[in-house]
Amino acid sequence: MAASRIQNLPGRAIALKTGAVFLFMVMAALIKAASGEVPPGQAVFFRSFFAIPVIGVWLWQSGHLHDGLKANNVMGHVWRGLIGTSAMALTFAGLALLPLPEVTAIGYATPMFTVIFAAVLLGERVRLFRLSAVALGLIGVMIVIAPRLSMDQSYGNLATIGALIVLTASILRALVQIHVRRLVQTDSTSAIVFYFSLTATCLSLMTLPLGWIIPIPTLAWTLPDISVFAQISCAGLIGGVAQIMVTSSYRFGTASMLAPFDYSSMIFAVLIGWVVFSEVPSSTILIGAALVIAGGVLIIWRERQLGLDRSKSKPSIAPSGTPN
Repeated sequence: MAASRIQNLPGRAIALKTGAVFLFMVMAALIKAASGEVPPGQAVFFRSFFAIPVIGVWLWQSGHLHDGLKANNVMGHVWRGLIGTSAMALTFAGLALLPLPEVTAIGYATPMFTVIFAAVLLGERVRLFRLSAVALGLIGVMIVIAPRLSMDQSYGNLATIGALIVLTASILRALVQIHVRRLVQTDSTSAIVFYFSLTATCLSLMTLPLGWIIPIPTLAWTLPDISVFAQISCAGLIGGVAQIMVTSSYRFGTASMLAPFDYSSMIFAVLIGWVVFSEVPSSTILIGAALVIAGGVLIIWRERQLGLDRSKSKPSIAPSGTPN
């Protein structure tokens, strides 16, 4: 059914995916700009709450509203929400402590941890090629965060905490990807997208006693006050649009073709960080990011080769294991 609606339009697919990556970077920049005033839990609420109407309208117009509201695996959505919301909150906390390009570079560790968790939790066979790619990527991550873990006092303890927070968020996002692999077996992509925003909104409300800034307009409100809430509200709307663009991109191109364009986020992060926050990434961050990207691209290439091999071979008996 869904497959029949897939069209081979690589130009449109790449444009949608690259545009979505750019919007996600804009969203991160808005969250970072408001991080001095708004705690991470409140930022998660605005990011998730304002994305819901955007996603709802999209589901309605695309005719997937029924699928988006149908949850077959309720507890699966709850666990996906718990892990994903935690990862989002940690990422937002890291944005307050680290430059945007550095947060982006550390976030590239997610595919490496996904391969590891796929082997441990899903029993996938991972051989030398992917293990080498994972090792290369993890070396790159260590190069990025090594200065933060050194005893050099010029970096500061908060930056060290920020690096560890973002690395933890990358690990949690990898767990989310493993969980989603299971969840798509029972629920539609529309439902997964919608219920994550819904559960993240509800879960983030639990952080209300931890020091939210209550947006109650008063005569004492200043332009900076209005600006902060405009930023996090726009972050939610932009995040919702970006999520729709990512999902839509896979209607016009394959996942293996589009996956490398995730790494365009480093270009956008460097540009936005430089223009908006006067952040200039160090050579250490750029070298480490290059190694992480290289490891990620190798993993993507290997997955594509495996996919081609599986499509060519049509055995009469189901294979006994997942090849690598």
